Parts: sequence; C-alpha cells; structure tokens
Amino acid sequence: MTAPNERYLTIDALTDLIVEGEIDTVVLAFTDMQGRLQGKRLHGAYFLDVALDHGTEGCNYLLAVDVDMNTVGGYAISSWERGYGDMEFVPDWDTLRRLTHLPGTAMVQCDLVWLDHAPVLQSPRSVLTRQLERLDERGWQALAGTELEFILFDTTYEDAHRQRYHDLTPANQYNIDYSIIGTTRVEPLLRDIRNHMYAAGMDVEGAKGECNLGQHEIGFLYADALTTADNHSVYKTAAKEIASLHGKAITFMAKYNEREGNSCHIHLSLRGTDGSTVFWEDGARTPLYDHFIAGVLATMRELTLLYAPNINSYKRYAAGSFAPTAVAWGLDNRTCAVRLVGQGPSARMENRVPGGDVNPHLALAAMLAGGLHGIDQELALEDELVGNAYDADKPHVPATLREARDLFHESEVARTAFGDEVVDHYTNMADVELAAFESSVTDWERFRSFERM
Repeated sequence: MTAPNERYLTIDALTDLIVEGEIDTVVLAFTDMQGRLQGKRLHGAYFLDVALDHGTEGCNYLLAVDVDMNTVGGYAISSWERGYGDMEFVPDWDTLRRLTHLPGTAMVQCDLVWLDHAPVLQSPRSVLTRQLERLDERGWQALAGTELEFILFDTTYEDAHRQRYHDLTPANQYNIDYSIIGTTRVEPLLRDIRNHMYAAGMDVEGAKGECNLGQHEIGFLYADALTTADNHSVYKTAAKEIASLHGKAITFMAKYNEREGNSCHIHLSLRGTDGSTVFWEDGARTPLYDHFIAGVLATMRELTLLYAPNINSYKRYAAGSFAPTAVAWGLDNRTCAVRLVGQGPSARMENRVPGGDVNPHLALAAMLAGGLHGIDQELALEDELVGNAYDADKPHVPATLREARDLFHESEVARTAFGDEVVDHYTNMADVELAAFESSVTDWERFRSFERM
C-alpha cells in the first residue's frame, strides 16, 4: 500500500512539521472490535526521539472489552489468567495524515502484533488484510466505498447523556431527503466536516439530507478496500469530534428511534491488480461477477454478525424501511439486500444490510470471504428479484443478534476464511452483548409494566 494522495504526510514532512512547531501531537490509533479508534496521543518530541523507531504498546484487553470498556470473560487472547499483557502498535506510515480540526495534530493508523511480532489475528484490520491477501494471490484487488448516515442533534454529548438520550432536539424538524434548505440550516457543521476530512486525505464527494429528523449523509469517493475502511474509522471519530466542537451531537447507531435507521451501504467491486476490469466484459456481467454475488448471498445469513454486530442493529430490518429483510439481489432495486449498479468499470454490488454501527474492516472482510466462496465453488447466481423484495418468498436476514451469533459460530465458510480464533473471538463478543442486554431493564418494560401489569 502507498499513500493515496499528496494530502497524506510522509515521515520526513511530519518530522519537519514537528521541528518547526506546527505539529506537537501524534495520535497512534487502531480500530477496535466495535469499529472505534483507540490508542495514544504522543508528544511530538517524544514521537521523534523514541516512538518513531521503537513504536508503542497497549494492553491486550483493548480487543477484549465491551462497549463500556469493561473487562469481560470468554476471550482467549486476554484474561486475568493471562495477566492482561501488551500488544505492540505497528504504524502503517501510508496512513499518516494531519487532523486539521485539532490543533497541531497528526494521526497514523496501526496494525497490532504480539510482542514476538506475530500478528494479532483478531484485530479487525488483520481480518480484512487476510482477505485482501487471498485476493492478491489470485491477481485481484478490491475497491470499496461506504455510505454512512448519522442523526445530528442540537445538544452536546454531555447534555444528551444527562437527559439519558431522551427528548433530544434533532437539527432538522422534518424529512430533508435531498433538501437544500434543510442542509443549509446545518451547513456550518457539514462544511467543517467535509473540509477537515479533505485535509485529512479523504476524497469528499458531498453531503445530502436524509429521511429521519436531523439525518444526514456525507459521501466519499471509493478507494481500495483497506483505505476505505481506515478512512471510515477516522471520519466516524472526527465527525463526532467536530460536532462536539460545534456544541452538537451525532449518533451513528443503527436505529435511534422508530423512524428510519442509520444505514451504511457498502459498495464493492474487484479489479485486477493491474487495474483491469474483471466484473464486466463485452457489455455484460462476467461469470466471475455472478459467482461473487452468489457467494455473498449464500453466506449472507451466516456472516450477518459482521454486518450487524449489536442488539440495536436488528431493529433496522423492517418492511418498507429501505433496510432489507430479504436475502435477494436486484438490478438497481433498493428493496433487496444486494443491489447491483453500474456498468463497465463502474459495475459494483451494494450491500444494504450494514447499519451505521458497522465495523467497516469486518464487514468488507465478510463480503470478500463470501464472494471468494462463491468464486471458488462456482456458485450459480439465482434470477434477479423484480419488484418488492419485502413481499418475496426469500430467506430473511437474521432477526436478532442471537440468531446471527449462532449462524456465525456454526459457519464452515467463516471458520475456513477467518480461522477458529477469529470466529470464536467475535462469537464471544456477541455473547457479551447478549448477556448485557438480557440482564438490563428497558424503558419499554417500565412503560409497559409499571402500572398496567
């Protein structure tokens, strides 16, 4: 991998900026199981004197905690019995960038290795990298884009927490899908996000309103799959930070309320490592493309855990919601789980199952694993679904996290593609979430039962 464009930094350029006093903070970060950036902020002088050559380390529990950072049981890589040792952060210098929304700050994203330099297989970036290596062995590369929606509120994160996330005021009070005046009302924030992300090396396309109150989407140009996943994680973190600087709050949760959820449609195509088109030839889809789509569909249910990793993820899948329920494909059909769009070099699949809470590295890895399964097994592609997929007699996307967990745990495709260590690790992540939810008492239960039961 090389830096995607000249807006990224080189080591020499970063060194000069630190010496000149323009950069004083270097963030070393990695993507955790939940898709969040975790890591350290290093002082610029220390970075040059020590970390540049020797790196840094962090506790291995960072890949074995719940969303609240509680240490939990069941993980093979990290436990009290193992002593909660360290992992090494290995910077990928091709991801080095400025974060202009923060004073004097640069960031580099890291891979995780054990102290003997063996890769941490359960790291999301490692999971995706392994699937990209499988592609490279065949002479292919993956191009991808993620379309991430969020809901913006006219409140700070601190006040939202104090209000227990109830009765928050959305930034827009009506459906502003494609509305110019609706986006103008929050353009100072949207503009800041677009411009700061461009300065961070991302190729920004634009912003548009969405259906839910206060819902928006900022789009980015496709790139190679690893760059897209890395950028997704940086953008998601930075958007929250920039919103906070404006005194506002953003949520990417899959289903905030009973209206439209936050989706993360993922576009994916394969090319030859020489840039040649492999999904389209002589004015039509290639057999390779059909096998790939067939594999994604065949493995959709058993790999849904990597597309929908949380309890809340499954609230999106409702008829007539633009979130899919049927495991089916169609040509430019937004009611299907898989939508095929484009022709020639632009031919690509869109996976509409993931929500805004998805881990992009894991979701892309799952799509590639499913597609490669279809290619290797030469799976036949079923006929396209024409019409309303919500009414179709097709297999359904799993309805709950427990169903997805069980399918993933028993999946031979997942164990072959990712290895037992990875499958068991993310099965345990689901078990932790299920146990936490099942022991909680919700507002729904109180409203339902307090007086009337």
